[in-house]
Amino acid sequence: MFERDEDMEMADTEIPKRTLGRTGFDATVLGFGAMELRGTEQHHRGREIDPDRPGEILNLLLDEGINYVDTSIDYGDSEESIGQHISHRRDEYFLASKCGCWAGEPLAEGLRPHVFTRKNITDGVEQSLRRLKTDHLDLIQFHHSPSLHELHAEDAIEVLVEMQQEGKVRFIGSSSVLPDIVDHIDLDVFDVLQIPYSALEREHEEVITAAHAADIGVVVRGGVARGEFGKAEAWQRFADAKLNELADGASNAEFMLRFTISHPGMTTTIVGTLDPNHLRENIASVRKGPLPSDVYAEAKRRLSAL
Repeated sequence: MFERDEDMEMADTEIPKRTLGRTGFDATVLGFGAMELRGTEQHHRGREIDPDRPGEILNLLLDEGINYVDTSIDYGDSEESIGQHISHRRDEYFLASKCGCWAGEPLAEGLRPHVFTRKNITDGVEQSLRRLKTDHLDLIQFHHSPSLHELHAEDAIEVLVEMQQEGKVRFIGSSSVLPDIVDHIDLDVFDVLQIPYSALEREHEEVITAAHAADIGVVVRGGVARGEFGKAEAWQRFADAKLNELADGASNAEFMLRFTISHPGMTTTIVGTLDPNHLRENIASVRKGPLPSDVYAEAKRRLSAL
């Protein structure tokens, strides 16, 4: 239903870009979420990775034109892999990491809490800079959707502003969810918000619109409903809404990805993979652009009817 006659020409087109809010950066609508590079990090149920795979996938995504890379202290070996394999190509990508993640030694039973103290934030950013082999982060985001109380308790935002003034970070953001994200928008201090969203997880659909209206860049995670939201019961909603009837033979992943980039308020969606073929498939999907407006509207109508 939404395939286009010029699909064969898509491989030669650039990945579409959108301006990341007030940052002014033109981000590719498909970014790379680097959590899959975490290795055997038990905190996030990591797994063994072929030693050559991180370098292969990181260089491939840059070769294909993706210019937004998102990582975190929480993601095991991810930051170090990025620093090792593509720090020499630093001018080719917008680099985002996170703070508030525990930057010290693992606590009892391997716990790594999120702590928004001056020391933990500063130690975390400095650690990320070393691991990523860079002198600045394009974006630093509070991780784990801190409440206003957590942010104000030790002037967490002011800490990032100071690091911004020192040139260690360029822009400030937060990885947020309801209900805290409403306060984060109202604060009018964040340049970017990272928000969960997909056809199967639409709770933040209106929040994305609100953030965009406030000139805040919106980074979507979970845009193809994999990982935590890719469980059988979530995909049952896809089947119950009969979205396959609208997909016209396209894969579920392609339909989901194009649904996500159809939201006019989002800037980029970060998708992680260690499979070069999956990466190329995702790139081919976004090169086709958003779903036609009638297909997008019908998909939302069917999902809402459930």
